[in-house]
Amino acid sequence: MALSATPYKVDINLTDLDRGVYETLRFTVARHPSETEERMTARLLAYVLWYSETLAFGRGLSDVDEPALWEKSLDGRLLHWIEVGLPDAERITWCSRRAERVSLLAYGRVEQWESKVLPSVASLKNVHVAGLPQEALAIIAKDLPRAINWAVMISEGSLFITDENGQHEITPQWLLRDR
Repeated sequence: MALSATPYKVDINLTDLDRGVYETLRFTVARHPSETEERMTARLLAYVLWYSETLAFGRGLSDVDEPALWEKSLDGRLLHWIEVGLPDAERITWCSRRAERVSLLAYGRVEQWESKVLPSVASLKNVHVAGLPQEALAIIAKDLPRAINWAVMISEGSLFITDENGQHEITPQWLLRDR
């Protein structure tokens, strides 16, 4: 019998001072059976980092032809493809051919991955890459509750996340272009 996805109720009060975005976001997100808490947390961080009204979660792990998040225009064009993790150069190139903009929120062994993959994709003008500090991500992802209630403020590139465990600061390092 196949395992089913685990639903999480998410309530985020987003204040993005860098872009002038002030939203209260309420949605349900599914965690794939093979998805770690860190990956799901990275998806949520990518959602708030690149939030727009038309940004939606893709099937990601369930369907390799879909990203973790994406934004489509009303006429069906793929405006923004967002990946999380450490994809290979071939995957990033494949994504860059399908969307006007590709953003990647890398986490894990970013330093090793960066030296191998980034030189191969640096010439792709529509690709933007940020790396998450692993320690900060692990703290936020630890014991992630099924009802997530965050207040997120983004200021000068840093994310300040307040949850039931206190306040956390996480600053993505821009490895290729910027937000």
